[in-house]
Amino acid sequence: MTKPGKKYQEAVKLLDSGGSYSPQEAIELAKKMAYAQFDETVELHLRMGVDPRNASQQVRGVVLLPHGLGKQVRILVFAQGEAERIAKEAGADFVGGDELVKKIEDGWLEFDAAMATPDMMSKVGKLGKILGRRGLMPNPKSGTVVAAKDLPRVVGDARKGRVEFKLDRTAIIHVSVGKVSFEDDKLLGNLTAVIEAIVKAKPSGAKGQYVKSASLTTTMGPGIRLDLNSTLVLSSS
Repeated sequence: MTKPGKKYQEAVKLLDSGGSYSPQEAIELAKKMAYAQFDETVELHLRMGVDPRNASQQVRGVVLLPHGLGKQVRILVFAQGEAERIAKEAGADFVGGDELVKKIEDGWLEFDAAMATPDMMSKVGKLGKILGRRGLMPNPKSGTVVAAKDLPRVVGDARKGRVEFKLDRTAIIHVSVGKVSFEDDKLLGNLTAVIEAIVKAKPSGAKGQYVKSASLTTTMGPGIRLDLNSTLVLSSS
């Protein structure tokens, strides 16, 4: 196992290893510990008290971050005919049908968000293994399979900072909430929006404690344990 670098070890020294932090404190600390030469992403990680193998306990949804993601989002739309024209006018970066499917099958993945009109899903379905593992597969449940008339709204939301959250096979949810360069209040605003959305998405089949633990981290930094009570109360403040 590779030994953590000197900068990482210095960052860890700022942590109270046995303690937890309020969201505001964690944001301030995450920014202090960021040491990379690029603008690191700030990420929220939640360990959920649900069973990812149980269909009635799935947690999935989308949230529009009020302050965006701090990056240029490259948007791809699978569409044809009139829907293709609408998608292009809405500002999608890549629009098409069979040619885009073939391009992706050949290894091209230079985009950050993908959506499709319903009539295209018979063709897009063959990309499930490629796009699914990267969280890019259009899906009605995440609002990325939409009618042509809704494309301007969905493309616009993606451009502003629309993010999807989904329970993984280890019962953890990972969500980006912004960049280290963001002002503290903007990171807190984005974090609040994510917490609200996940609390609202609690499935009817969930039993016991819904969120078991939470942490905040940057791309290269160590995890900062969040105080669960002060984090979850964000959803009702």
